Amino acid sequence: MKTLQKYKELPDEVLVEHLRMDDKRAFTALYERYWERLFHVAAQTLDSAEEAEECVQDIFYSLWSRREALQLKHSIHTYLSVAVKYKVIDRLNKKHKNKQMLAEAIQFMVTDAPCAESYLLEKELLVKLERTIALLPEKCRIVYQLSREKGRSHKQIAEELQISEKTVNNHLVRALRDIKDSITSVIPML
Repeated sequence: MKTLQKYKELPDEVLVEHLRMDDKRAFTALYERYWERLFHVAAQTLDSAEEAEECVQDIFYSLWSRREALQLKHSIHTYLSVAVKYKVIDRLNKKHKNKQMLAEAIQFMVTDAPCAESYLLEKELLVKLERTIALLPEKCRIVYQLSREKGRSHKQIAEELQISEKTVNNHLVRALRDIKDSITSVIPML
């Protein structure tokens, strides 16, 4: 058996092969080789070191979880570099959406009580939304409901449905596009 020090000297390609065979020392060597670089990339964009650390941990957790099926078109360095960028973008998008939803809720609360017309419009929108969700393809509908109605993360949905996070994202993009197309016909032009 090779010691961890010998693993640290192995090239990335060899470590990836060992990783596919459940070799924890190969994973540890990759982790130690790339953790700090990925952390610095994430920390440059995110507000806190804690968030940057969580991003990097998520990436390595995903790498370990998918080790047996891991198929790389490029080097592990490229794979991890792209993964951290996508993870940071995903976190920033979630932050932005949360801030936007909060601002919209506050705006709604400070406006006057809705009139009968807006109440009817809201009711019509909800009916249209429910119908549109019901008409989504099954997997797409399930992913949408887990995300929007149960508040699960892309990662949690991917693990539960045994699909990739990219597939989860694709289903959500389609669901949101279909919903947007459907409800824009109900919203009056201002």
